[in-house]
Amino acid sequence: MTTSHTHITSDAGVLSISVATAARGTSLSATGLAQGVDALYGAGRDNIGAVVLVGEGANFCAGGDVRAFANEPDRGEFVGDLAHLFHHFVRAIIAIQAPVVAAVNGWAAGAGMSIVLHSDIALGSPSTKLRPAYPSIGFTPDGGMSWTLPRVVGLARAREILLTDAVLNADDAVRLGILSRLVPEEQLQNEAMRVARSLVSGPTAAYARIRELLAESAERSLVEQLDAEAAAIAIAANSLTGVEGVNAFIEKRDPDFNVVARC
Repeated sequence: MTTSHTHITSDAGVLSISVATAARGTSLSATGLAQGVDALYGAGRDNIGAVVLVGEGANFCAGGDVRAFANEPDRGEFVGDLAHLFHHFVRAIIAIQAPVVAAVNGWAAGAGMSIVLHSDIALGSPSTKLRPAYPSIGFTPDGGMSWTLPRVVGLARAREILLTDAVLNADDAVRLGILSRLVPEEQLQNEAMRVARSLVSGPTAAYARIRELLAESAERSLVEQLDAEAAAIAIAANSLTGVEGVNAFIEKRDPDFNVVARC
């Protein structure tokens, strides 16, 4: 069954969220963020196995609506409120147990680039471009960019990218590890959905713990991470997913994790 609610589509275990629409230059959509937060926190109830983040229009997300900022009598209050909403969305992305795939077409600037940095798998096309964009209007980053970017590209490179407001082309973004890989532009949306569907049919419980291990590794020493990995793999070995995976290997067949999910 397929359900749709403006910026949200859920189909066969894949939750698709439009973070920007073609209106207002594909700027960040407050409606999309609010609906996305509700959908992400309801993902467990709705048996969501993967999330796809998309932009509707020429760009993935060209950042905040600067014209809207200019029209507000108290710009600081307006931008602060939008940042809090954006950060609720980011927290929901972090909290969800399902892998997150981004289909990054055109520009991912400002908030759009921040969203890309929170994706587990970010697919771009040869025409994809990324830019912090905050310094160009005299702003500082939001969406966690000052935390994620140095962890992806290194502190020195992050300083340069942010302070110079660098434009990164698609090849640069792949080389730096911001984008996972490139596909032809006309195949981008379909490839993102293909990847998401393959994740839905995979060992979702293992994916959830992998995401947790990766996120928690930033706060742990190597010795602490080794202990966490040992505990996690022991639990996985006794889980329905782990039992099916090992049995399928021994029996020389493909594992059927969908059967496990229905148990």
